[in-house]
Amino acid sequence: MKSLFNDNRKANILILLRRTQAASMEMLVSVLNVGDRTIRNDIRQINEEMDGCASIDNIKGKYILRIFHEEKFRKKFSELIQEDTLLNSPKNRRDYIFAKLMRAEEMVLTDELAYEMNVGRTTMVSDLKKLRSDVEEYKLSVVGKTSKGICLNGAEIDIRKYVIENNYDFCYKDYPMDGDIVEIIDSTLKKCAFEKKVVESVRKFTTLMLDRFLTGHYIGTLLPAYYNLTSKPEFALINEMVEQISGILHMDIPVEERIYIFLPIVGMRTPTDIRDMHQIELDENVRPLMREILLRIKTDMNITIKNGEFTEEFLYHLMFMINRLKFRVKLNNPLLEDIKHKYPLAWQMAEVAKEVIHEYSGLEVSEEEKGYLASYFGVFLTQQEMNKNVPFSIAVVCGTGRVTARLVAVQLKKILDNTAEMTFFSDEKVSEEVLNQFDLVITTVNLDFPCDRPIIQINEIFNEKELLNKIDKVRYWDEVEVPLMDNNWFVMTGLLDESRFFYLNDVSTYEEAVAKMVTELTESNQLDEGFFERLCERESKGTMVFDRSIAIPHSIQYVDDRIVLAIGVTDQPLTYHGYEISLIFLLGLPDTVNEEDKLLLRVYDELMTIATDEELKNNIMESKEYSTLLRALYRNVEN
Repeated sequence: MKSLFNDNRKANILILLRRTQAASMEMLVSVLNVGDRTIRNDIRQINEEMDGCASIDNIKGKYILRIFHEEKFRKKFSELIQEDTLLNSPKNRRDYIFAKLMRAEEMVLTDELAYEMNVGRTTMVSDLKKLRSDVEEYKLSVVGKTSKGICLNGAEIDIRKYVIENNYDFCYKDYPMDGDIVEIIDSTLKKCAFEKKVVESVRKFTTLMLDRFLTGHYIGTLLPAYYNLTSKPEFALINEMVEQISGILHMDIPVEERIYIFLPIVGMRTPTDIRDMHQIELDENVRPLMREILLRIKTDMNITIKNGEFTEEFLYHLMFMINRLKFRVKLNNPLLEDIKHKYPLAWQMAEVAKEVIHEYSGLEVSEEEKGYLASYFGVFLTQQEMNKNVPFSIAVVCGTGRVTARLVAVQLKKILDNTAEMTFFSDEKVSEEVLNQFDLVITTVNLDFPCDRPIIQINEIFNEKELLNKIDKVRYWDEVEVPLMDNNWFVMTGLLDESRFFYLNDVSTYEEAVAKMVTELTESNQLDEGFFERLCERESKGTMVFDRSIAIPHSIQYVDDRIVLAIGVTDQPLTYHGYEISLIFLLGLPDTVNEEDKLLLRVYDELMTIATDEELKNNIMESKEYSTLLRALYRNVEN
C-alpha cells in the first residue's frame, strides 16, 4: 500500500481498513513496518478519537473498521490526517530520542521512552539501532542496554555538531530566545554587513551554545588551532557581542564558547557582494595553495587559468573552505548532482584541486566542497566559452525570392548572438572568391563550385539545435583535420581516423598498451621520437586516470600544431594503480597549446561526458573496429 499521508500511521491504518474487509495483525505489521504493540496503541488512540462514530474491532484475530455515522467519521478522519504526526516519523522519533539523551542527567529507561513516544518495543529497538548508526560518524555513541537504561556518550563539540547538521529545528524551533539577545546579535553583525545566511547561522550557534552552557554542558578545552581564531580581526566583533549577552545574563561566558559562536563566520560562504568580501582580511597562506592548484591543473590537464577577478574571489573561497574543513563546519550543496552532470570537466578540475588541498593541509575535501570548487571552475570554463565567441562573418546564400531570404534571416537572428555578422546573397551572385572571404557559409541551395570555407546546407525551415551544433563545430575548422559538419555533438570525431584507433587485444598491462599506441603513432610520424619519454616523465608526476575505467595519458608533441587524439580499447581491463582501465584516450598536444585553446577544452569536456555516461562508455568499450567506435561516438545534438 502506498502511504498517502507519509508517516501518519493512524491515517494509513484507516485507509487500509477501508480498502479491505479485514486485516490481520501480521498484515498490518508488514505493510506499516512497525511492531504489533505500536499498532495496538495506534488502534486504541483511533478508537478514542473517533468518539463513537466508528471503531476498529478485533474479531477472531482480524481487525475490522466499523462506521456508525458516516458524516461524523469523515470529519474525524479529516482532523486526523491534519494532526501533528511528530512521532509517527522514524526520523522525528530518532530526533526526539537524541534530544532526550543529550539533555538527560542520568540514564534514560527505554520503556519510559517508548511510553512517551507511544511505540512498541520492536519499533524502539529499530529506532535506536538506526540512531546509533547516525551518530557514529560524529564520534558519538548511545551506550547501555535497552532493557535498563541508555545514555549519549561523546564530546560536547561533537554533540553540537550533530545537532546543527541534523536536528536543530526539531530541538530548538520553539526555544525561547530573549528578544534583547536577538537584537544584540543582529545589531552587532550589521556592522560587518554579513549576509542573511551568516546571521542565521550565528543565531543558531548562539542559541545552541546558550542552552548547553546554561544547563551545565560546557564545551571544554578545544584543539590549539581553535584558539588561533581569536587573533582574527572579526573575532573582536563576536567578543563585543558576547560581552553584551554576558551583561544581560549576569555571568561570564568563557573564550571557548565565544570561539564556538565564531565558527559560522570563519567558515561562511564567500560573500556575493565583492565589497563585503574585502571587509574580511584574507589569509595570505592561501595564495601558495591557489598557485599550486592552478599549476597542477596546468600540469595534469594543460588548462591555464589566468589571474584576475576570478582568482581573487577564489582565494577567499579557499580560505573559507579550509576553515570549514579544519573546524568541521558543514556546508550543504543543493546543486551537487547538477554540477556533476552539467560541468564534467570542471568536476575533474575540482578533483585535481581536492588532491592538492589534501597534500597541502592534510584535510579531506567533502563531495559538497568539491562541488563548490567545480562551480568556480565552471565559471572559468563558461568565460572561456564566451571569449571564444569572437566576431565571425557568415555568408547566407538563398534561392531567388525575398520571402525565402527573410524567413531564413528571422530564424538565424533568433539563434545567433550579436557577434555574428550575416551577409545575404542570392545564389546567382556568389562565387568561390566571394564566399572564401567569410568564416562560414550557410546555404539553402546546392553550390555548383568548390569553396575553402565550411558550408552548412539547410532547408528554409530548419532545426535550430542542429544548426547551432554545426556552427559550434565551425569554430574548430582550422584546428581539426577533417571537420564533420553533421549532427553529431562530438567534435573529437574530427580528430580521429582508422590509424588512431587501437583494439588492444594483445597486451597484458596498461604500460604495454600505451607503449603500443605511441610506437605505432610514432612510426606513422604522427608523434615525434621523444614523445614516449616525455609521456613517461609526466606520468611519473601523477597519473591521468579520470575514473575507474578511463585513462587519459598526454604530453607535448612536436610533429604538428594540431591535437593528436588516439583511442585504445582493451580486450580485458588492465590493472593500473589500483584501477581497472578499459579505455585509453591518448593525447598529443601541440607545443603552442595555451589557456585559450578552445579545442582542447572541448575535447576534455567530451571526454568527461563519456566518463559520466555509463551506457556510452560501455558502447565504446565494446568497439573492436573503427567503424563501430564512430557509431558509438555518435550522439545527436537533440539527445
